[in-house]
This record gives sequence, structure tokens and C-alpha cells, in this order.
Amino acid sequence: MKLIHLSDLHLGKRVNEFSMLEDQEFILTRIINIIDGEKPDAVILAGDLYDKSVPPAEAVTLLDHFLVRLVRRSLQVFAISGNHDSPERIAFASRLIEPCGVHLSPVYSGVIEPVTLQDAFGPVHFYMLPFVKPAHVRRFFPEREIASYTDAVQVAIEQMHMDPAERNVLITHQFVTGAERSESEEVSVGGADNVDASVFDGIDYVALGHIHGPQNIDTERIRYCGTPLKYSFSEAAHIKSVTVVELREKGALELRTVPLVPKRDLRELRGSYMELTARSNYEGTNTEDYLHITLTDEEDIPDVAAKLRVIYPNLMKLDYDNRRTRSRSVVGAAEDVERKTPLELLGELYEKQNGAPLSEEQKAFSAGLMESIWEGSV
Repeated sequence: MKLIHLSDLHLGKRVNEFSMLEDQEFILTRIINIIDGEKPDAVILAGDLYDKSVPPAEAVTLLDHFLVRLVRRSLQVFAISGNHDSPERIAFASRLIEPCGVHLSPVYSGVIEPVTLQDAFGPVHFYMLPFVKPAHVRRFFPEREIASYTDAVQVAIEQMHMDPAERNVLITHQFVTGAERSESEEVSVGGADNVDASVFDGIDYVALGHIHGPQNIDTERIRYCGTPLKYSFSEAAHIKSVTVVELREKGALELRTVPLVPKRDLRELRGSYMELTARSNYEGTNTEDYLHITLTDEEDIPDVAAKLRVIYPNLMKLDYDNRRTRSRSVVGAAEDVERKTPLELLGELYEKQNGAPLSEEQKAFSAGLMESIWEGSV
């Protein structure tokens, strides 16, 4: 059975106040072209279909158009809600469109029934687990000790009662410990959203969403396909792709990727104003790309952003790197803060004020309090 694994479309997203809708429409057509060439049995959309829980009308229209194109190809489609989605909105009309082959994850209720497809090797069972927090699962299993995201996902999987002798595919949207993050992802509270990969033991393929960089976690069986587009300059070096999954007999799995070429890339340029505006440097390159330009000139250039946009109309971000900016340690400190979790920042503040680090008990209490606030239970 051949599957196309996608996630984190983030339809309706704006990057540095630039709307990405045109680029998203373009890349969805590229994906359709790949699907036409690969001829899969099913397409997986592993969450964050939209960028906001209440998406703009244009984003809803774009997703509707994409799903219609998939249905016209007689594909089975599995789509779940992610942490950016409203599970109620994603689940809307699911029973009406399921006969068309589009399976949408319902709001989590403690029970997840599989959708079963058949191929030459027998049945393949697809389980759709939308993004869940401990409070979501604890509500239905109050007798279980559910203190962490790992506990929550483990209990949810246990309740699926998968037959280990058959082939099972889990589609979910969580942060699995060890995954490499990007700046465009929602930062966890004190790292409390980590899910240990051991909860997925025995599952033939885990189609993950949430992390924007394509990567496997420990094994090919546990896979983030990544976003189809770059959504931050921390992703500038990423090679975006579609993940193609082939399931054969039990235990036989093959993965490969098909690169996605965007309409406009997200790139970083560095140099002096004269270097970046020299005709020989930009002729033959795509000046329509989304750019972060770092100028190395020692003196500020008047109206430099407007001047650069004559050549590079999609300049998103502009800064300087010279002796003056490097001497401002506060700049580096601000950038460092953005890379740290709230728990790390609290620990640094505590140690500065008290001359000693947080104890393990204090860390656990702080992380739990932050999680409770994040879930809205305090």
C-alpha cells in the first residue's frame, strides 16, 4: 500500500506580515502533480491544516479545493486536527463526506475507531489521533494517572486495542522527544509537551505532524514529513518534500521523498549594500524570493529597505552585522531568549537571584504549574 504523508499546511499563514496563500496554492498544485505521478492509495494530512483555529475564508476555500481534487482521484484521505486547528471545525460534516473517502478526525472522545483499507497483503488499520493535551485524555480516563503528554498519548493508544499481528498506521500531531524544532513552531511550555517515542512501539508507521523539518525519530517507522513550504528563516536550509510510504507485508516498510520546489524560496543574503545591488550579483537569480538580508556596511544607509525592495520586492527582514551591532550584547541576549523555553528562563532568573539552581522538585513543580496555566486549568 502506497501512502503520501503530508502535514502542517498552515493554510492562511502570514510570514513577517506577508500572506503565503498564493505560495500555498502553488505548492498544493505541485503536490497534486506528485500524487498523479505516484498514484498512491491514500493521502495523510497529519494536522495543522490551518494556521489559526478560526482561519480566514480564503484558507478554507483553498483546503476545500485541495480536498475536492484529491477526491476526484478516488483517493482515501486521512486528515486530523493539529494544535493550530479547531478540532470542532476540522470535524464538521465529517459523516457527510466520509462516503467520498475523506476521513476527518473527530473531537477526541476517548474512543478511536480505525479505518481499514485492504491491499494484496491484507488489511491496514488507520488510527487518527488529533492533537491532545493531558487534560483532554484525563477527562475520559479519570482513574488513570495522566501527568504528562507521554502518559496522555500512551493511554490514548492503549485504548485503540491494536492487533500487533496486523499492520497499523497511527496519524497524530505531537512533539516527540528528540525532534529538531524550527522557529516557526509553537514553543512548548518548559518542554512539557514532549512525548517519548517508546509509546509508538509495535506500530508499523507513525505519521507525525507538528515539527516543520522533515526527519525520522529513532527509526523510519516514526516520521515527521515537515511543512511543504518554509515558514521561517530558521528553515532556509531545509529541503521541503513529500514523503512517500510503501507498506508491504508486516514489517516491510520503505520511505522516500520527492522534493517540492516553491514558487518563491525563503533565503538569506549577506553582504554590503554595493555587493547586494551589483547587477552581476542578482541577474539570473530569483529576485522574487522572500529574503532576510544582513548588511555588513559600517554606516547605516538612508532608506535602505526601500532601495533594496526595488530589486528585491519580497524583502521580509533586514538587519546589520558590523562592529557597532556586534558590540551591543543586548542584541545577542534577545536572540538567545527567543531560543529558550520558559522553564530555562525561570531557572536562569532563579539562579541569579538565589545563587543556586532550581532543584529537581522545583523544576517539576514549575513545569507542572506552567502546563496547568497553558491548559487553562488554573
